[in-house]
Amino acid sequence: MNQEMRKDGVHMKEITYKDALNEALREEMTRDPYVILMGEDIAQYGGIRRVTAGLMDKFGEDRVRDTPISESAIVGTAIGMAITGMRPVVEISYIDFSLLAFDQIVNQAAKIPYMTGGQIKLPLVIRTQGGAGAGSAAQHSQSLEALFAHIPGLKIAMPSTPYDAKGLLKTAIRDNTPVIFIEHKMLYLTKGLIPEEEYLLSFGVADIKKRGNDVTIVATSAMVAKALRASIELERNGINSEVIDLRTIVPLDKKTVINSVKKTGHLVIVHEACKFCGIGGEIAATVGEEAFDYIDAPIKRVGARSVPIPYADSLEKFVIPDERDIINAVQEII
Repeated sequence: MNQEMRKDGVHMKEITYKDALNEALREEMTRDPYVILMGEDIAQYGGIRRVTAGLMDKFGEDRVRDTPISESAIVGTAIGMAITGMRPVVEISYIDFSLLAFDQIVNQAAKIPYMTGGQIKLPLVIRTQGGAGAGSAAQHSQSLEALFAHIPGLKIAMPSTPYDAKGLLKTAIRDNTPVIFIEHKMLYLTKGLIPEEEYLLSFGVADIKKRGNDVTIVATSAMVAKALRASIELERNGINSEVIDLRTIVPLDKKTVINSVKKTGHLVIVHEACKFCGIGGEIAATVGEEAFDYIDAPIKRVGARSVPIPYADSLEKFVIPDERDIINAVQEII
């Protein structure tokens, strides 16, 4: 691995998004014997994206468990384990399949701590992958984070880099409430630097990936990289953009977004989910309610078109937002 030294003296190493997740699981399983992994083909095979590769050999079949092909049974079993003191990390191979466990997630996991007055803790992590770009078609390419964001009692993480993936997953595993941890299928092989030393990242703290003064671009997951690439092109046209990676959408870091908008006076929100009823609408409404006097132009949302994700590559690219969509949205309000 390539190594670098940060200015603060922390040793860094280059790693893929996939391997960063594997490291987080390995470290937390070593630290806490109550952490257990469950999912379809995650043991000997290592999962559909190989995130759990090698963990069964280290921790054994009791702690890295293959399950039947039944998402409701997987999540239901994990809820029971969490109630009785375990810390299960469930892998649902595609976020589309989480709908098969919607009752368990929404009516059980999210509500049991509240309905027991906090007497029952529910430390459950549901790892899953969302997003398009791999030609996986309509039933394997959705971005459903807004569905879960609407449910009180769930936390939702959407890491965009290996650094965020590891730090947020470790935090999620130590949390005593259910976490929907959404990985993007097109990010697993992307690379980035992470510290060699242990670190955790707090939920509800966005990351300003690029600072600027003319427009605020708020993005999630794989859209963060597209927003950064769009910002380079905007810079050539004299528009200096500030790019914010939310990291988690529940809890939502409203403060960072609002402070940025107060500075720039312009806001563009980018997510891969359908624009209609996406998380961008909530962010726009929040800024409208709490920073209306600072907005110099209409808030723009950039999201997917409201159609099922096509299989054909050309149609998939047409439906999903890209850098040009972001640039156009910015130029419309600047």
